Amino acid sequence: MIIQPLLGLALFILLAWLLSENRRRFPLRLVLGGLALQLLLALLLLRLPGCRQLFWLLNQAVLALEQATAAGTGLVFGYLGGGPLPFAETGSASAYLLAFRGLPLVLLISALSALLFYWRILPWVVQGLSWLLRRTLGLGGAEGLAVAANIFVGMVEAPLIVRPYLARMSRSELFCLMSCGMATIAGTVMVLYASILRPLLPDIMGHILTASLISAPAAVVIAKVLVPENATPTAARLEVDTSVRGSMDAITRGTTQGIQLLLNIVAMIIVMVALVALVNQLLGLLWPGASLQGLLGQVLAPVVWLFGVPWAEAPTAAALLGTKTVINEFVAYLDMSRLPPGQLSERSLYLLSYALCGFANPGSLGILIGGLGAMAPERRPEIVSLGLKSLLAGTLATCMTAAVAALLLPA
Repeated sequence: MIIQPLLGLALFILLAWLLSENRRRFPLRLVLGGLALQLLLALLLLRLPGCRQLFWLLNQAVLALEQATAAGTGLVFGYLGGGPLPFAETGSASAYLLAFRGLPLVLLISALSALLFYWRILPWVVQGLSWLLRRTLGLGGAEGLAVAANIFVGMVEAPLIVRPYLARMSRSELFCLMSCGMATIAGTVMVLYASILRPLLPDIMGHILTASLISAPAAVVIAKVLVPENATPTAARLEVDTSVRGSMDAITRGTTQGIQLLLNIVAMIIVMVALVALVNQLLGLLWPGASLQGLLGQVLAPVVWLFGVPWAEAPTAAALLGTKTVINEFVAYLDMSRLPPGQLSERSLYLLSYALCGFANPGSLGILIGGLGAMAPERRPEIVSLGLKSLLAGTLATCMTAAVAALLLPA
């Protein structure tokens, strides 16, 4: 039903306006331009003839990367990493160990990303998207570059591209940068999430890429409503790291950065899952059978309904959105891939994959504040004060992305 996601888009923006720092400065032109850009991108990526073939090709690319990673993990870890099993597998995928087979994909993607940056391929794409954002939404050069970079790299790596300009950015620009970091995911984990969901949704890679693209203008819209601009935009141009001495150096550096990211993912999963399990134990003492995810499932059910999920499926979908909010999107995607058949319709699974496609969670917020605070220590108090608001902005932006997808995906 088209009214459902349209109502959702309106209410998500209304909520941002109600919480705005200056409700008198509602950026109407930017909001209309941002909505138009989201719809245009979604229309091109979801309805353009040949998109199904493009999504299939992207899925095949994910499969190729998985197989290439398995060749390395199988050599290093043996059957734990995907090598021949010395025993009979008792159940489907029972020998699949996430730490040895799924997560090492991050290392390969990190190395490839560094190589593509050295070859000037990703910088060319980032410059093009930055130009589009400046033309359509009126963003400044520094802001546009950071927003565009967030589509492909992490929430800490993207600000590094405009690090010299962080101290001069306006409060609104700084908040927009933070919000985009919360609303998008990095290319290093994009392929990982696609590999998790591929058995459930065969062409999911194209949808995850679409979600990350659409979420960028969505985050700009929400950010500029919550913290309206009242200063001159900060100009900047992309400066590629010239210290890299060759392709092998780029691969080496990318791999090293990938190790740090991999360890961070493992640590955050362990800690956040443990903390939520602890909270669930405490809740169980007060209300037997209660859980934090279940409570959030009840609270967030209207939210998932607003971006197109049928009401009968809303509690299940909202529980996954709650998992993403209190733990992270990785665990939410894992839980989604393990849902019993028929619990959510295929369309709801696709919409949920859009809504979960962002870094808006407490663990990521801590990483963002720590990274930005180190890059611009003189603005650390301001960065901390904007932290929770950027988490809200990231969540609202991905919900808007799901609503836009609901307008165009087949009923």
